[in-house]
Amino acid sequence: MFQELMPLLGQQVFLLSLSRVSDEQISVNIIPKSLKSDQQDDEAALATLLSVTGTPEELDEQLPRQLVEFVETHLGLWSTLKSAKERIEAAAKAAREAAMKSTNSKSHNGSSRNTTPSASQVQT
Repeated sequence: MFQELMPLLGQQVFLLSLSRVSDEQISVNIIPKSLKSDQQDDEAALATLLSVTGTPEELDEQLPRQLVEFVETHLGLWSTLKSAKERIEAAAKAAREAAMKSTNSKSHNGSSRNTTPSASQVQT
């Protein structure tokens, strides 16, 4: 069970809650918490808990497989989120650089031009 959680422990802390719900069943809750105190909304969405109820035998048999799926899903979501953030940051940087280049070229070209707009400029 803990081998399955190991890949996520660098990104999150997990709280493990066990309770007996009947004479034969146990409820297991695995609750991810961010390592950062300033957790963003997109990271909060990845804090979905895993809650499983079953007999001790069922949990022994099925919980490790469910943990593998849980970890794979979380790692996939973290990877997708990280990739999306990187692409957004790169696009924003490129847009800022293009805007700066455009502003700089207009200011250099505009200093030698006549301040009276041409007929084509007035139409647009």
